[in-house]
Formats: sequence, C-alpha cells, structure tokens
Amino acid sequence: MDGVPLWLQAGFWGLVAGGALLLGAFIGYRLNVPQRLIAAIMAFGSGVLISALSFELMEHAFHTGGFASTAIGFLGGASVYTLANWKLSHHGAKHRKRSGRQPSASDNGNSGAAIAIGALLDGIPESIVIGLSMLGGQGVSMVAVAAIFLSNIPEGLSSAAGMKQAGRSARYIFGIWGGIVVASGIAALLGFAVFRHFPPEIVAATTAVAAGGVLAMLVDTMIPEAFEETHDFAGLIVVTGFLSAYALSKLGG
Repeated sequence: MDGVPLWLQAGFWGLVAGGALLLGAFIGYRLNVPQRLIAAIMAFGSGVLISALSFELMEHAFHTGGFASTAIGFLGGASVYTLANWKLSHHGAKHRKRSGRQPSASDNGNSGAAIAIGALLDGIPESIVIGLSMLGGQGVSMVAVAAIFLSNIPEGLSSAAGMKQAGRSARYIFGIWGGIVVASGIAALLGFAVFRHFPPEIVAATTAVAAGGVLAMLVDTMIPEAFEETHDFAGLIVVTGFLSAYALSKLGG
C-alpha cells in the first residue's frame, strides 16, 4: 500500500478485521450452524486472541513504555470493561454472544440497545490495537489483524444466530454489525492518528488498556459460550487457536 497515508491504511485494516463480524453474522443468519460448531469456533478464536494479546500487545507495550505503564493500562482496561459490561448485563446484553440464550425483542425491548452498545464495547479495543501497531513505522501488525479477524467471525456468527432466534429482524442484525464494522475502521484510524504524537509511556498504557479490555471480554463473554457447548474439548480447542496465532507471530518475524 505504498503511497497511501498511514492513517488511511490504519482505517482500512480496521475495516478488514471488523468486516469479519459482518461475514460471521451473514453465516449465522443465513445458515443453520449447529451450536456446538459455533462454540468450537468461538473457543478457537479465544485462543487466537489470547496469544495475540500475550505476544503482540503486552510485549509491544512493555518494550515501548516499561512495566509500570503496561501494568496500569492492563488493569485499567480490564476494570473499565468489566464495569461497563456489568452495567450492560443488567439491561439485557448479558448473553449478546450466545447463539441460543438471548432475550427476545418482545420480552425485553431495551436489550437491543444494550446488545448494540455491548458489541461496540467488545470491538473498539481490538480495533484501536490495529492503529497502535502502526506507530513504529513498520506497517500494520498482520498477526494482530489476523487474530482479530479470526476471532470476529465466530463472534458475529454466534451473536447473529442468537439474535435471529430471539426474533430480531435481518435489518436490525446487519445494521448493528455494519455499524460496528464502520466504528472499527474509525477506531483503528484514530488509534494511529491520535496517539502518534503521544510519548511512549502513553502509547504503552493505551495498548495495555486495549489488551486488558480484550482479555476481560474473552473471559466474560466468549469463553463461557465456548465451554457451555464444547465442555471437555474447550481447552484443547483454545490451545489450538493459541498455537495457530503463536505460529503466525513467529513466521511474521
């Protein structure tokens, strides 16, 4: 992408990674995918993201700004996400990633807005990471893009299947995920454009904030869905996803 401004490249890669949500939503809405398969894909995506935040995000944050900034940001990101997710859970978004336990539109009309906000809460930290990965001038981290893309497919798939089962319309479902995709591109763009002028400690803390938010999201939303259906095989599938992303990081140098 020579000749294309870096901020625009960041937005493009944010759209690519976020676009997997729309792809997953389309599959989940159009096809009758077994819940166990959805859960297995969710487990794989969880492993991919755990690997990416361990070997890409946290390592980058540590080498950029040191341990103190990284630790504060990591705990801060997890805390903010947990509090926001707790609030949303009490307004109908607790099972937003579940393929079969979401509240119906008739039972809880307010859950729609909560689900939309929850989806945004889940996706923004990941997208900001993409923009931050470009601050070193070496181009985007393809490992981060691949990890987020692979984890977003089961996320969109599971949520869309659950929304359909709960009686949500196609317009509503694809409207939510289309909006999240656009927001992902904007978040990645801002992650680069805003933070490129900040000192290393701030960049490190922000990267760690995103990592903490992603890890909290995995434990609160994705892993429970994976374990509920796959049970004894969840750990093995998560490890497989972790190893796949780890191999990508090593092959990428």
